[in-house]
Formats: sequence, C-alpha cells, structure tokens
Amino acid sequence: MSNRVTRDTPKPDAAVLSFSLSQAHLPRLFPLLQQGFLVRVPGGCNIRTILCQHLGFTPDYLENRIQTIFLNGKAVDEVDATIVGEGATLALSTAMPGLVGATMRKGGYYAGLRGAITHREAKRATPEANCLVRLKLFNLLTGEVGPLFLEKGICFESAVLEDFFRTRPEDFWSGFLAVSLNGKELDLTALAAGPWPGVPDLICLKVLVGPD
Repeated sequence: MSNRVTRDTPKPDAAVLSFSLSQAHLPRLFPLLQQGFLVRVPGGCNIRTILCQHLGFTPDYLENRIQTIFLNGKAVDEVDATIVGEGATLALSTAMPGLVGATMRKGGYYAGLRGAITHREAKRATPEANCLVRLKLFNLLTGEVGPLFLEKGICFESAVLEDFFRTRPEDFWSGFLAVSLNGKELDLTALAAGPWPGVPDLICLKVLVGPD
C-alpha cells in the first residue's frame, strides 16, 4: 500500500453502503471505478496536489505508474500547472499500448500529435473552499489501487449505484457475503431489484474483503 495510496479518500457527506464479499469477486465492482466515483477536494488545486496530498497517491506512483491523465476528456501533460475545479472529471490510467498510448502519455514524445484533445489551461481557477470531482480509474490501475479505494470507501450518486446493481446478472451476487446500509443489514435480493426508497442522493460504498 505504501507505494500507491497512503491515506483515506476525502468523501462527501453520504449514507454508507457496506459490502462483504470474497477476494475473487472483487473485480466485479471494477466497472464502477471506470464509471467514476466522487471525491471532495480543495478547489483551485493542481492535479499533483490533489492526487498526492489529498487522494494519497505517492509521488513515485504518480510519476512512474500513472502515465495517462485526462481532465474533462482532454489529455494532460503538466500535472503541476493544470487546475481542477468543481464538477471536473479526472481519469487516470497506466501506459496504454501502441502509438495511441504513446500519444496520450503525459509529457510524451508524441504529445504534439494530439492537437485539440490536449488540455490547455486557459486561466487560473478562482480558489474554492472545496469542490466535488469525479475520479475514474482505467487499465491496470483498477486492480492496483481500486481495492484500496473500495476498502476506504468511495461515493456515488445513489441513482448510479442503483442502476448498476439493478442491471447485474444473477450470478454477479454469488460472492457477496453481507450488505448493510448505515449499519443496518439489507437483503441482497431487494438491493438488486430496486428501487431504493428513502436513500439519500449520495452513497459511500465500502467493501470488506473476506476469504474466498
């Protein structure tokens, strides 16, 4: 853990949905990491500050493992100069293969080929007390740091989680051992079927991994 993510994820106020499931079934939740989860971070900060000081990535992991970064759909080269604001979407990936991967790599030799899909800082953002940012993890990052985020707890709009679980196939639930909402045990069948009446707009999903 020490060479990847080192502290708790900043979370907005939300209800807590807790799952206990087997290690082998943990990857079934990885699509949620690619879809994106919400974190509350100080506004007006650059990407390096957000990732290393507030989300807990180590500087070495940022420099050597996170090779591709997108902010609002545009590739980022300068993590120290790129400011993240309210409602932004930050997508992270390890190096992607081939020429496309080389082109998208932050600060890479082929970065000039991107043209209009390169993020360019137009102006300095006005400092904000805090802001809500969507973080997406792709490629090998889902397996490397995704479990750490899931263990600490990550937040979603309740409608996003409800839709995700409602559309899973029946065998998706085979490895789930228990589920609770704010400490109260829930029935998996009811959770999968939806809707979820009385649930707040934001839910923090926490995962306890048990033996296979």
